[in-house]
Amino acid sequence: MKLVVSLVAALAATSAFANPPAAGPASKGDPKAAESIVNQVCAACHAVDGNSTSAANPKLAGLNAEYINKQLNDFKSGERKNAIMSGMVASLSAQDMQNLAAYFSTQQPKPGTAKDQQLALLGQKIFRGGVQGAGVPACASCHGPQGKGIPVQFPRLSGQHSDYVYAQLNAFRLGTRANDAAKMMRSIAAKMTDADMMAVAAYVQGLR
Repeated sequence: MKLVVSLVAALAATSAFANPPAAGPASKGDPKAAESIVNQVCAACHAVDGNSTSAANPKLAGLNAEYINKQLNDFKSGERKNAIMSGMVASLSAQDMQNLAAYFSTQQPKPGTAKDQQLALLGQKIFRGGVQGAGVPACASCHGPQGKGIPVQFPRLSGQHSDYVYAQLNAFRLGTRANDAAKMMRSIAAKMTDADMMAVAAYVQGLR
């Protein structure tokens, strides 16, 4: 699976993508004020309503505002590296990013469907119970049993594109993504096999 990340992630879901709250509270953002930026910059990759149709670009609809704001700030500072996204956010102000975070957090996420049911069943076991003997905890312990996340710290995974989720897990495993709190996701992903990641990603896509 390949990834061409465009705007925010995150993912992806990217993760299983644990992060602390952003420095500036995105809850103060104005969704209405973000509309022109969404239409001119974000919509091409993530759709106006944040429900990207491209498996390489994460769905942003329904993600926690603080999480989105942090990802945007991390792209701008270089803490989260991506050539496309760093260019996209270069001219955004702190208020612009808060507005975008507020906008996408209020959009209604559209559910996805697992493409490989057998793989998804394996992923369900990992998501709910972790990987016994490998030290991989249940994804649900941080992202919730329905993958809706825990506001601020752990993003929504439910319905996220499997390609994107897999790519982010692999990036954490390789260390090419390193903006997770206390190396939490890097530590977890390092203990996962490629098959584990693909299974979890397949399950997450159809999770509702």
